Amino acid sequence: MEHFIVFTDGASRGNPGAGGYGAIVVSLVSKKVWEFGDREDNTTNNRMEMSAIVRALEEIDRIPSKGDYEITIYTDSKYVIQGATAWIFGWQKNNWQTKNKTDVLNRDLWERLATLISNKKIDWRHVPGHSGIPGNERVDEIGTKLADHEPVDLFIGSFEDYSVRDILNTEYDKSSVKKKKTGKAYSYVSVVGGEVKTHSDWNSCKIRVGGKKSKFKKVFSEEEEKELINEWSSK
Repeated sequence: MEHFIVFTDGASRGNPGAGGYGAIVVSLVSKKVWEFGDREDNTTNNRMEMSAIVRALEEIDRIPSKGDYEITIYTDSKYVIQGATAWIFGWQKNNWQTKNKTDVLNRDLWERLATLISNKKIDWRHVPGHSGIPGNERVDEIGTKLADHEPVDLFIGSFEDYSVRDILNTEYDKSSVKKKKTGKAYSYVSVVGGEVKTHSDWNSCKIRVGGKKSKFKKVFSEEEEKELINEWSSK
């Protein structure tokens, strides 16, 4: 049986801001590797995370003569995993409304994803960002460079010609992903009226949340920022 290994990541410079995503698809039967990526000028981190997975699944659908197959997806987005494996079923029943009777964010992408995962055997694997897993490091590089308008050479070809030789290695040192909790802020994250944004400084965060029903938090790394965006976006 064919087995596809998928690595995905999304990035945005601000939330919202310029963003990009990267995806890698590896066929364990044909020993072929595909890299994909794209960017948007005004987007969010969660949209880029979702876009990467949607793109990977769409590209797998385009591969001819697959026969029966299964997919393993490695992503650092708990938002996408929880949405795809749990929340999406309730959203569909409630006409894409949350429990609080508000519109589901990123509905267009969730609807595409719902169609793509239907009747597929998918094993969702959460991995910490920036933990040294080669596949996730590569898709992070693709997404980040595209967000920054930097050139990226995307590979399509034989596994033996691929430069990321240990692409299938998904082991990581858990001690390497301990979160920094002191020192200079990486950013500030706020949520007002269900909309999550990031701020480069405290003053801009304070202006947004002042006098309103809101939440905000200082974070110390890109990974902590992404996790908080994922958590608050799902509320």
